[in-house]
Amino acid sequence: MPLTLEDPRVVEFDVRTDEMLVNMGPQHPSTHGVLRLVLRTDGEIVSEVEPHIGYLHRCAEKIGENLTPRQWIPYTDRMDYLAGMNMNLGWSLCVEKLLNYQLPEKARHLRVIISELGRIASHLVGMGAYGLDLGTFSPFLYAFREREKILDLFEEACGARLTYSYLTPGGATADLPRGWLQKLEAFLTQFEPVIQEYHALLTTNAIFIKRTAAIGVMSAETALDYGCTGPVLRGSGVDYDLRRDGEERYTEMYDGYAFEVIVEKNGHYPKDHNYPPVPREAILGDCWHRFYVRMLEVVQAIDLVRQGIERYSTASGNWGEPIKLTAKLPKGEAYLETEAPRGQMGFYIVSDGNSIPWRVRARSSSFCNLSVTHALCRGCLIADVPAIVGSLDVVMGEIDR
Repeated sequence: MPLTLEDPRVVEFDVRTDEMLVNMGPQHPSTHGVLRLVLRTDGEIVSEVEPHIGYLHRCAEKIGENLTPRQWIPYTDRMDYLAGMNMNLGWSLCVEKLLNYQLPEKARHLRVIISELGRIASHLVGMGAYGLDLGTFSPFLYAFREREKILDLFEEACGARLTYSYLTPGGATADLPRGWLQKLEAFLTQFEPVIQEYHALLTTNAIFIKRTAAIGVMSAETALDYGCTGPVLRGSGVDYDLRRDGEERYTEMYDGYAFEVIVEKNGHYPKDHNYPPVPREAILGDCWHRFYVRMLEVVQAIDLVRQGIERYSTASGNWGEPIKLTAKLPKGEAYLETEAPRGQMGFYIVSDGNSIPWRVRARSSSFCNLSVTHALCRGCLIADVPAIVGSLDVVMGEIDR
């Protein structure tokens, strides 16, 4: 016979929960590196998230004050180690700004090809690792299958597959090998149809949409207040991209290139006519939108690389020989930001007239993007924290330096 509340055997009691601090990381697979998140929880509800950083600090900026600009290039590779070419580019442009150095036209197009290929490789890791964060392994294997082909091309160009030191002040360490562009075109032709497989695996996957749509919603105002940049900012509907809106020394690299900033306008994204529409469950600024911006940026980067191949093949001048290691820097300072795969990556250099800079500083895109974690995770479930942190796509080497 079932019990009722009136039954004398039923004892009334008060169910209470206590707040608990939970450590997520620094070795947790969903923290994208050695990041420690301290979660304050009440049951399954998260009330506060505090990131603890510094586990990968290597004094890179101080080292830059004891080396020549060319010698410091390998240290930039190790900041965002998933987009080493883009880190090389940012530092090189900053040094060239201080030197008032004008890049040959051919070197400009070479840099567009290399940096946009780096963007594709970085976003492929972001997409595959995001699938791992949410419990699916297959997208990671699909993503790395294509990324390996990009790394093969990078290896032919510079001899390295992760930390390249290829783009350098003055241009690049070497010209592209003979036949390299043909191999690149063959890869792009093979790669473009494969993107539909990624959309089938994740973008339109019902479980993936449930885990990311309307989760971690960040308004445009919040994104701007925290200094978020890159896909995290554009995923909240802010139309801003340094390749179009940055300073002239960087935007002139893309002069003559046709591209649209990937951001939702009136419920639609550029180029979305060939790709899955926004699901009705998704809200602008949520995890799904941040993921989708990166997916469309891969398509955009393919188009930019193709334009770069055409221009590089007919450009005048050489590939840009590196400046001498012993060349003295003019007195002064320079700061320049580029649109790296994770957002605005800035480099600052101060010279007192010697060949070694007096001051070197880096502005990390991932640092500002990570700072919004508490605002996004407040009130969410513990299980949603990996989805939110994964959607920010941070790299700890760039944050800690």
